[in-house]
Amino acid sequence: QVQLVESGGGLVQAGESLRLSCAASVIMFSLYTMGWYRQAPGKQRELVATIARDFSTVYEDSVKGRFTISRDNAEKKVYLEMTSLKVEDTGVYYCNARLGSDLWGQGTQVTVSS
Repeated sequence: QVQLVESGGGLVQAGESLRLSCAASVIMFSLYTMGWYRQAPGKQRELVATIARDFSTVYEDSVKGRFTISRDNAEKKVYLEMTSLKVEDTGVYYCNARLGSDLWGQGTQVTVSS
């Protein structure tokens, strides 16, 4: 059964850091473009960052310079290192795997308090 399982969310204060992890049980993980999306209350899900099979990355403008996405193909994991967190980073963070179609994790809550 194909699964994406996120972990690492929590409650932090503004300015602090968190590291999210996503473990993927997919075949040929290295071929997937992996990504992190988030959904704030009352808003649509939005892209945070992606990392392609060639390790090229894309970031949403508001997280550039603060967040870093990385992947470990041997472990079949993708990470999101989040620093200098802001209240507006609050939301449910979802792991995504894309190879033609999309796979989604169940999400992990990140709450940043002021």
